[in-house]
Amino acid sequence: MTMRKTSLILLGAAAGAAMTLLAVQPRIMIGTAAKAAAADTYRQLNLFGDVFERVRADYVEKPDDQKLIETAINGMLTALDPHSSYMDPKSFRDMQVQTRGEFGGLGIEVTMEDGLIKVVTPIDDTPAAKAGVQANDLITKLDEDQVQGLTLNQAVEKMRGPVNTKIKLTIMRKGADKPLELTLTRDVIRVRAVRSNVEGDDVGYIRMTQFNEQTTDGLKKAIVDINAKVSKDKLKGYILDLRNNPGGLLDQAISVSDAFLEKGEIVSTRGRNAEETQRFNARAGDLTGGKPVIVLVNGGSASASEIVAGALQDHRRVTVVGTRSFGKGSVQTIIPLGTGNGALRLTTARYYTPSGRSIQAKGITPDIEVLQDLPDDIKTDTSTKGEASLRGHLKGDAGSEQTGSQSYIPPDAKNDKALIMAEDLLRGVQVNSAFPPNAKSPVPN
Repeated sequence: MTMRKTSLILLGAAAGAAMTLLAVQPRIMIGTAAKAAAADTYRQLNLFGDVFERVRADYVEKPDDQKLIETAINGMLTALDPHSSYMDPKSFRDMQVQTRGEFGGLGIEVTMEDGLIKVVTPIDDTPAAKAGVQANDLITKLDEDQVQGLTLNQAVEKMRGPVNTKIKLTIMRKGADKPLELTLTRDVIRVRAVRSNVEGDDVGYIRMTQFNEQTTDGLKKAIVDINAKVSKDKLKGYILDLRNNPGGLLDQAISVSDAFLEKGEIVSTRGRNAEETQRFNARAGDLTGGKPVIVLVNGGSASASEIVAGALQDHRRVTVVGTRSFGKGSVQTIIPLGTGNGALRLTTARYYTPSGRSIQAKGITPDIEVLQDLPDDIKTDTSTKGEASLRGHLKGDAGSEQTGSQSYIPPDAKNDKALIMAEDLLRGVQVNSAFPPNAKSPVPN
């Protein structure tokens, strides 16, 4: 989950804390302690410099200086917690593409098969769809470069590029006598973070796969589309599916939660210093018009997904169904380091649900637990290793840490017990004391 701050704001907060401390402690004691601490820090930095020079001079092969420095920086950050890290310039650009939810490209979802790139599906109204690329096409060449030997990421990188530039795809298609050559012009491609449909003819289903800059707009469009297909009187309610959603942007988690609430706190973030605490509140306007909502979560629902589920659960606006979520209750700030230097991804705060719960290393407990029936071939490997399993994770509340939970989703909706439960509850086929939610009932811990 990314909280947008600049390094200037962070430095200002730290400086303010130091000034407050100086105002309440004897000046001479602070001066002595500060000098001693500074001297010790400089000794450690000198040690680092000595080791760096020794490696450069004596390692069996000449090392890459830039790689040594980047590795040392990343080692320092990863020793803090599993979510802090250094991003080199390429990783930083990739992260920006992911959070923007748009890039210059062709508009195809692909996978790797037998060393070739297989088209899963072309995205509607994109260069790929307009050029006639079809599902199950095999891409053998990108311009004149053979795909075989490239990784999936390398191939995707080649297909992306500046808008209005061209690329030639050589495609093998079942039933075609010879390879097809298609020249496509890259355009702005928007990642579909939200998909929706109507289950039966009376339940709105909204699947959210990540929280990027397009997510809230996607949610609003999904609600409009569902309302256009089903009359208000006939619509039983909505299912918001956050299963295996790894999270994303904090502001999007807040605005998605706000879409279902009329008022009240959504989330608070608390850093090292009290003055860094921030609280985010809902504004009037429930986009669903107060219709019943069921949220689906599982062991792969993390970060921003947990903020949404936790906020709506605390307000008793929804019933949460599924298995316990991942348990990532921390906020990471992306701090750019200047042109060509990448960025820091640094954990700067913990977040708390409206009732004051920290779900760090614990997760969101569903109001109704539903376990899936597992195929025999994956029964031994079905649980996500939750936040509490990650080495060096921030500790949760004493005695409250929980391990990972089931994250399997059956590929056929007819076998999806959590989805079936949600639909049955909305239609009144099944009855449970947790649905509709009771404003006076306690929040699951």
